[in-house]
Amino acid sequence: MRAVWLTRFGGPEVLVPGDAPEPAVGAGQVLVDVAYANITFIETQFRASGKGPFQATLPMIPGNGVGGVVSAVGDGVDRGLVGARVVTATGGSGGYAERVVVDASAVFAVPDGLALDDAVALLADGRTASMLVAAVELEPGERVLVEAAAGGVGSLLVQLAKAAGAHVVGAVGGARKAEIARELGADETVDYRSPDWSRGLAPVAVVFDGVGGDVSRAAFELLGRGGRMLSFGLAGGSWTTVSAEEAGERGVTLVRTSPTPDDIRRFTEQALAAAAAGRLRPLIGQRFPLEKAADAHAAIQSRATVGKTLLELPR
Repeated sequence: MRAVWLTRFGGPEVLVPGDAPEPAVGAGQVLVDVAYANITFIETQFRASGKGPFQATLPMIPGNGVGGVVSAVGDGVDRGLVGARVVTATGGSGGYAERVVVDASAVFAVPDGLALDDAVALLADGRTASMLVAAVELEPGERVLVEAAAGGVGSLLVQLAKAAGAHVVGAVGGARKAEIARELGADETVDYRSPDWSRGLAPVAVVFDGVGGDVSRAAFELLGRGGRMLSFGLAGGSWTTVSAEEAGERGVTLVRTSPTPDDIRRFTEQALAAAAAGRLRPLIGQRFPLEKAADAHAAIQSRATVGKTLLELPR
């Protein structure tokens, strides 16, 4: 089968298309013919440095989220799964390939009425956004700042916060992304690349920090007593430097999440169901063929992408 190999850590060019052995289906597992693989910002960082949540013995096939059709099952698995549309995490490797094998317990059925590519775009980002909104316990009428509001998670946070009755301020990088955030429901937008971007903004009750660094520091200053801040990304290159002590002095809560496996399944299914019902729309901004995974990584690193980036495989 065809796959993309990570041969060494470095720039996008270290992602090299090639052949790979066919995966063997064991007891309790399923074989998925992959139609789409998602790419996350964390994967680009891992490719560059080897640092991150994944374990690697090089060479390896990267990729942690895919969607496709179950083509075979192992012993002990319901044969009725064959032909089912599913999305699944791979455990951190193997996703940039034509076929993957995963535990049957790891797959999520794609609801009727939901396109497979949309389901893949929601696999990680949908559950993350749903979990974050639940964690901060939004109240109707609260002002909410969403950083990276045109990104994969941020675009979903805008929709979920608006649906919860919040007044949403989308912080984005550039006019194109501001337009996208407004189309998704943001009431206001600001360009965080501008000097003093936060000056003049009314205080907010909640900050969803997807950028980190100086942007998160400026966003923190918009919070007053009773405010909540939750960091979910580092699009700016580094996590927020706001400490628990600083937050405590201002009466701000730094919200943390520690989801259990049951929580992850529940929030994933919740996001998929919301999308199937038309209440949540993933933003797929870029698509690349599998063989162009290096180009996809380069695009994400350029900060020019919007929403989710997917690899497409021939079907």
